[in-house]
Amino acid sequence: MKSLIMGDWLQLNLGDFIELKRGYDLPKKSRSSGPVPLISSSGVSDYVPEPKVAGPGVVTGRCGTIGEVFYIEEDFWPLNTTLYVKDFKGNDPRFVSYFLRGIDYFSYSDKAAVPGVNRNHLHQAPIQVPATVEEQRKIASVLSALDDKIELNRRMNETLEAQARALFRDWFVDFGPVKAKMAGDTPYLAPDLWSLFPNRLDDDGMPEGWHPATLDTFATCRNRKANPDEVDDGTAYIGLEHMPRRSIALSEWEGAEKVTSAKSRFRRREILFGKLRPYFHKVGIAPIDGICSTDIVVLAPKKQRLEALTLACVSTDEFVAFTDQSSTGTKMPRTSWKIMRTYPMVKPSDTIADAFQSICEPMIDRILANIEENQTLAQTRDLLLPKLMSDEIRVSEAERQIEEAR
Repeated sequence: MKSLIMGDWLQLNLGDFIELKRGYDLPKKSRSSGPVPLISSSGVSDYVPEPKVAGPGVVTGRCGTIGEVFYIEEDFWPLNTTLYVKDFKGNDPRFVSYFLRGIDYFSYSDKAAVPGVNRNHLHQAPIQVPATVEEQRKIASVLSALDDKIELNRRMNETLEAQARALFRDWFVDFGPVKAKMAGDTPYLAPDLWSLFPNRLDDDGMPEGWHPATLDTFATCRNRKANPDEVDDGTAYIGLEHMPRRSIALSEWEGAEKVTSAKSRFRRREILFGKLRPYFHKVGIAPIDGICSTDIVVLAPKKQRLEALTLACVSTDEFVAFTDQSSTGTKMPRTSWKIMRTYPMVKPSDTIADAFQSICEPMIDRILANIEENQTLAQTRDLLLPKLMSDEIRVSEAERQIEEAR
């Protein structure tokens, strides 16, 4: 039964607000590649040819990962480990996605060895929501503006990283400028850069004046151990679970209050490489000082001019494949600095190393600045969300707080 409460908000059960439905099974052996996102309890896990549900949609975990909520603009396939909103009952989908983040799902889970959210119990949850869709949209607009900026920064970081990777490959793997000079092609770099490159390869197929080298020519491994009693609770902790695959932008960490074993210290702008199951391709540049799992190797360039070159190298597919192929252990393969340091590279002239650093350093600076801004944006969103959802503050006050936080 619906009832109006102070401030034009409705008090009702969740099942009167939206209808949730269990997702659909799709075994891995039955999947083929396609454009449609496959949503599991932890988010997009694959892409398949056909959707099951028309977008926009909202999905949350039914079992496995419980508590995360995902908003999907396009058509999608929700897996059977999820619950999705079958019927929004006239409510704003984006608002629903934010509202569902505040539900205590564990209070509505089955008491089994592997807990799962009981949809029928969840439908009985007492809630209060704005009485009008217009107010829902205003709230969603405030919160989504923060999320949209976070996503814009994330995509900018992806673009910057791709540009740096492409430049590294062209200069130091394919020897593009040298080969273009040899072929008499039109210069595709600025004249001051173009003039730095030699115009021939030596007998070993290497640019003239460059020399064979290994990773330890450019970088060193940091071994700074930290015992739990030496670490403040507020110290940032990064584990393998916080490191994204195939992205140098490390944007997640937690406090060290739960740390009970020895860890490794790292400093801002040092490079973190996940040595356990290296094929997961977890490599990134530290945005802050902190501690990390001992299953992460901490690297630092020997000279500042070698920062971008080192980071670009250890984040390539070739380097990750090298560490994977030479790792030890069958079930839990690990690499090590002893292996990593032997990776073959080329040593260019100092002027070319400096030029690469001067181009890539602003990219790294921008990536780190975007990570910092996203942290602030996410904190602001997470502070405002429960207040807006409980009618503690109105949209105008939330907008004022966002403006003050800028």
